[in-house]
Amino acid sequence: MISFEDYLQLLPKTELHCHLVSTMRPATLHELAQRYGVELWSDDVDELFDFADLVDFLRGWRVAHEVLRESADLERVAWEGVADAVAQGNLRYREYYVNPQYFAHPEYAGARPMSYVEVMAAVIAGLSRAERDFGVGFRVVAAINRRESAEAAVALVREMIAHPFAEVVGIGQDDLTPENTEDPTRFADAYALAGAHGLLRTAHVGETPAARPSAVRDAIEVLGCDRIDHGYRVVDDPAVLALARDRGIGFATTPVSTTICSGWTLDEGHRIRAMIDAGLPVSVSTDDAMFFRTDLGREYREGLVALGLDAAAAKRIALDGIDMAFCSDAEKERLRAEFRAQFLALDTLLEP
Repeated sequence: MISFEDYLQLLPKTELHCHLVSTMRPATLHELAQRYGVELWSDDVDELFDFADLVDFLRGWRVAHEVLRESADLERVAWEGVADAVAQGNLRYREYYVNPQYFAHPEYAGARPMSYVEVMAAVIAGLSRAERDFGVGFRVVAAINRRESAEAAVALVREMIAHPFAEVVGIGQDDLTPENTEDPTRFADAYALAGAHGLLRTAHVGETPAARPSAVRDAIEVLGCDRIDHGYRVVDDPAVLALARDRGIGFATTPVSTTICSGWTLDEGHRIRAMIDAGLPVSVSTDDAMFFRTDLGREYREGLVALGLDAAAAKRIALDGIDMAFCSDAEKERLRAEFRAQFLALDTLLEP
C-alpha cells in the first residue's frame, strides 16, 4: 500500500505551463554562468532563488536566459528538464513556453544572438531526444515578451509563419510590460495574425494581486485564446467566470508559484480551489521550477493536499491537462488510455 502523497507523486501527469529556461538544473545554471562569465543576481547560493514578488523573480528569470548561448546549451537544458520531471513527478507530456526574443536581445544573448530558427531547432532537438529516451511527448508555444513592443510581437508571429516547425503550435505572452502590467490586448494584432494562420493561442493573465478579471475576458474575447495561463482573477467576477465556463476554456494553474508571485497561501480558500469547484477545467504545472524550488511531484503532492483535494480530483486534473493540451486528438486518446491504465494500478495500492 502507498500513502496519498506517494499516490499523487506517482500519478501520470501533463504539464502545460512550463517555461523552458526554468527547467534548467541549478547546477547547470551555475556551470554555464561561469563558462560565459555571466554574473548571477545573487552571489549567495542559498539566497539565489529567494524572491520577494513577481517583479523581483522576473529580474532573475531574464538574466538566466543569458547563460544559454549555444544550441548545445538549449538542447542540454531541454533534455535534462524532461529527465528530471519524469523522475520527480511521472511526467508523460509537456508544453513549453520559449521566448525567442530574449535570445536575440543584446542584453540577454551575450556576444552571439541566436535567431528564431536556431533557438527552436535546438529546443526541439533536445526535446525529441528526451521523447525517444523517456516517451514524453511535447509541443512548443512561442511566447511574446511583453517588455517588447506590439510591433515586435507581430514580427515574431511572422517569423513563426515564415519558418514553421510542426512542434511549434501556438503563441502566448509572458513577462510583464515595461510598466509592470499584463495589458494583454496590447498584442491583439499579433494574436489576430496568429489566429489567421491556424496557430493556437494562450496568454498569462489574471495572475497578480493587481490584475483584474477583465484581463481574462479580454484574453478570451479579444485575443481568441484557446486556454488561459494562471487566470486566477476569473473567480472575482461571476460574469467572466460564466463566460469561461460556457466557452470551455481551460486554465493552466501553478499552485506553488502563487505563494511567491501573488503572496497567497495554499489552502482550501485559494482561488485555484474555487476555480475547480466552479467547474472550470484546470491543470497543474510548475511554471518556473528551478526558480520556485518546486517540481511537478511537489505541485501535486503538496499543492493539491493543501487545496484539500482528493484522489478523484487529482485524476480529473490530470485528465483535464490532456483535454487542454495543444497536441493532436490521436495523441490525446493515447495519453488518456495510458493515464487510465496507470490510475487503475495506483488505485489498488492507495491506502484506504
